[in-house]
Amino acid sequence: MTTTDSDRVKVYGTDWCEVTRGTRGHLEQIGVPYRYMNIEKDADAAQWLRDQNDGMELKPTLDIEGEVLTAPQNPVLDDVLQRHNILQ
Repeated sequence: MTTTDSDRVKVYGTDWCEVTRGTRGHLEQIGVPYRYMNIEKDADAAQWLRDQNDGMELKPTLDIEGEVLTAPQNPVLDDVLQRHNILQ
């Protein structure tokens, strides 16, 4: 199985969540491809998100090559992306 660039960063959230929209907008602005998992339309994604957050639906929750971040501030997100050589 081949990993595409969008598979390196996954964003789990909802369309109506302002923080999710902000994180997605930031990733788009800095040119980082990602896969968006809408937890209202994907039960497995919703379960994964709850599993990462002690049963709570904290949005967005990101999976960056196995490293999980919950509602990260943009500078923290950028640091993790740089550490994974996704953002130069």
